[in-house]
Amino acid sequence: MTKSPTNSTPGMAPRRAAVISVGLVFFDSLLGQLATIPNIAPWYEGLTKPGFTPPNAVFGPLWTLLYALMALAFWRILIQPKRKARTFAISLFLAQLALNVIWFYAFFAAHSPLLGLLDIIPQEILVIVTLVLFGRLDRLAGLCLLPLALWVAYAATLNFEIWRLNA
Repeated sequence: MTKSPTNSTPGMAPRRAAVISVGLVFFDSLLGQLATIPNIAPWYEGLTKPGFTPPNAVFGPLWTLLYALMALAFWRILIQPKRKARTFAISLFLAQLALNVIWFYAFFAAHSPLLGLLDIIPQEILVIVTLVLFGRLDRLAGLCLLPLALWVAYAATLNFEIWRLNA
């Protein structure tokens, strides 16, 4: 017999969930910046890039928004009643968050658009699946991941073109 939402174990306390979601997403962001910032000049600036590459000044504000939305989505799921679907959605969120930070090290720190490409494809799949699972648990949580899914799809295209142009 499955538990109905009214009989299920309560989710995490909202304040604790906020500290965990914001802290984890902030830590992911910090790790990504540690790999990226030292490698923008001269390595990234020296790459041949497609015409649809945004200016460097766009990335900081955009990622700040994406990380804020990821933290909000994660918080909304953490406070949901405990059940198998929630646990699975959380595990996929954590996996896509790990692939997110690994991408920065693969692409920037390793100076390898190919390694970045090998990471970003499964990352996009995980983001989409997580979006769907989050959306089933909490509509707003799923919607919060939509900009991330769109950005990662765009970034995958950009990553592919940078790899192709510099191979």
